[in-house]
Order: sequence, then C-alpha cells, then structure tokens
Amino acid sequence: MSRRGGSADLPLHGGRVPAWLSERMAKLGAVITEAIVVEYGRDEFLRRLSHPFWFQSLGAVMGMDWHSSGITTSVLGALKRGLAPLSGDLGLHVCGGRGKHSRKTPAELLLVGERTGLDGAALSRTSRLVAKVDSAAVQDGFDLYLHGFIVANDGRWVVIQQGMNDSRRQARRYHWLSEGIEDFVDAPHTAIEGQSQGEIVNLTDRRAAGSRSGQLDLLGTAGPDGILRELRRITPQAPPEQGMLPHLVMPDHHEVRPENIIEKRLHGALAAAAEMGPKDFSQLLLVPGVGARTVRSLAMVAEVVHGAPCRFSDPARFSMALGGKDRHPFPVPTKVYDHTIAVMKSAVRKAKLGQSEELAAIRRLDAQARTLEAEARGPSFDNFIAEEKARSHEYGGRSVFGWEPASGKSTQARLRAKR
Repeated sequence: MSRRGGSADLPLHGGRVPAWLSERMAKLGAVITEAIVVEYGRDEFLRRLSHPFWFQSLGAVMGMDWHSSGITTSVLGALKRGLAPLSGDLGLHVCGGRGKHSRKTPAELLLVGERTGLDGAALSRTSRLVAKVDSAAVQDGFDLYLHGFIVANDGRWVVIQQGMNDSRRQARRYHWLSEGIEDFVDAPHTAIEGQSQGEIVNLTDRRAAGSRSGQLDLLGTAGPDGILRELRRITPQAPPEQGMLPHLVMPDHHEVRPENIIEKRLHGALAAAAEMGPKDFSQLLLVPGVGARTVRSLAMVAEVVHGAPCRFSDPARFSMALGGKDRHPFPVPTKVYDHTIAVMKSAVRKAKLGQSEELAAIRRLDAQARTLEAEARGPSFDNFIAEEKARSHEYGGRSVFGWEPASGKSTQARLRAKR
C-alpha cells in the first residue's frame, strides 16, 4: 500500500463506546490483524495502519461511528486491548492512547524494550519527538490530544496522532510510518488528515529546511530582542504552492446516505455472499450459526483484510457490515457480529496450524465480490437499510439506546414517546 495515504476531515463527536461493543471491537480488531499478518506479514499491517482511508474503513467495519473523530480513539483502544494477549505471538505492541494514556507512551515503550530487547529509551525519544513535531513544527490550529505508538519486535513502528480544533468542531489525524524515514523534521509524515483551514506553518516540509536553519542561527546570534526586530521588518509574501494529496472529507451528518457509498461495490459484496451459498459456506467453515447475513458481513471484513488501497475511498460502505452504535446506518447486529468473529477466529487458528482452507475461502469471497460488482444488481440503498432495520431484533440489534424491540418500533421512537 502507498506510504502517502491522503488526508481527511473528521467531525468532532462526543459520547462513549459501550462495553458490549468495546469488547467485540477488541476481538474483531485482533482477528483482522492476525489474518493480515498471516496472509501478508507484519510490515503490511503497519503500512495499512499508516493509510488514513483504510484506518477509517477498519473503524467502520467494527461497528463504530463511520465518520467521526471517535473512530481514532476507539480503534486504537480496541487494538491495544485485543492485541495485548497476542503480542508474544504476533510481535506487535500498541502503546499510548487518549489524554492521560498518551502521556504514558514513553514508559510503555520502555517496558516493550525490556520484553523484546529493543532500545526502549530510543523508542521513547522517538515518541516524544513525533509528538513535538506535530504539536509545534506543524502549526495547523489543531491541539494534540491522542498519541498511539504501534511497534513491532523488529523495531518498525507506526504512530497515529490526533488533534482537535474545538472552535471548528473538527479533528485532524496524523499518520507516521518508520519505513523510509530518514529525518524526523524533513517531510516525515505518511499522511496528514484534514481539510484546508487556511495557511499552515509546516516546518517539517523539505522546502522549510532553510527556515529551520535560519531560525536556529537567528536565535543564537540575535537573541529574543533581535528576533522581534527582524519580525518588524518582515513583509507578507505568498506561500509556495503545495502538492495536493488524495483528500477524504468525512461529512458532519450522522446518517449514512447513498452518496456516501459506492453502490456497485456494495452490490458486489451482496452478490458474492449469495453466490457462495450460505449453506455450503457454513459447511466449509464448520462454524455453527453462519447464515446469509453473516456471509454478507464476512464479505466486507474480507475486503478490509485483502482490499487494495483504492477500495477504501468510501469508508461508509464498511458500516453496512455491522452497523453503528448510534443506529447509523442501522443498529449493531450482535448475533451477526459474534458469528463473524467466530468464523474469522476459526479460519486464522487453523491457518496457523497449516490448514488454510477456511482463510482461503474468505479470500475467495473478497475476490468474488470484486469480480461481480461490475454487473451485480441489488436492492436500492434505502431498501437495504429498511430491511436491516426491520430485521434488527432478529439479528440481536443493539445500540446506545438499547436493544431493538421485536415490534419493529424503534428504540428511539419509544424514547421520544416517553418524553
């Protein structure tokens, strides 16, 4: 996958992830990670984490809010909890987090060093330096409040940081990848997410090398008073043009709308799930409870594992797998979620023992979806969502508002009626 994944805007949203979803996110995040490492290796997983579009799609397929800043916190937290018991096997360690947890990152990296033989002190310095660059060298109006550091046993790492601009109600995420970095203050970012907020002071840009050197010279020779004199002499000049990276804009609206997804890709996944035949598929995977709805979910999880970078240009589509905690696009189908985790766990466990048939079947499911999407036909977006909501109780539908009732009357409607 490309080192430069592009950029995006994320609306700031409050709220919390309920325990029933948080536990499932940790399990699904862990087994998706295992599948990627088994199929493509540890380095590829790190590259994926450094791709903003893929990261957003991962959060959406986990049942988190598909577009909000909360995806960053919840996905990193889920990976930290889910991968901790597997760190010895996978050789991956997730450190840091939001707020006070971000400040514990250097100490956590020292512990990783003690367990693995890596230079924990050097990793801690790296963590602090990365945070300083994004908080001081890149002055874009966003204050950092989250810092996640994922490091492998061979010393390769990814850093994912997020800042907020409270007045604009927006967040910006920064992705760093150790692969290919030669200089921390000379264009080191894998990607910076966020819509243009006007002129940005980015002292890490290669074109700012002269500025960095000049600032050090000025501070050393002129001192603070001399710097003030020089500032008075400066006349505004137009900034140089900067190259545009691929840009993803996450909208403010909570509901998933037809324009937020590429419908032919959704129809391809639905068609692949139907053609695989739920009965035959469940016999192949030998996991009880696997039906048509679970296979549809697996088709989208399979794409997160196997898809090329261009497949993640519409992250909202991946919320069609397991819904969202706020009932957007529909309540989380907990029974389907649990069956999806069970299938993936079975496939990965057997692949590690040399029995790769189940994992290969999931790979074929993704390949079939891509083959069929050019000509696949399916329900309209509205009809698809309507069916999911109508059958939500059957699927164990749940949201922050509670369980979905059997009557078909939404939990939100019942809450409004009580008011």
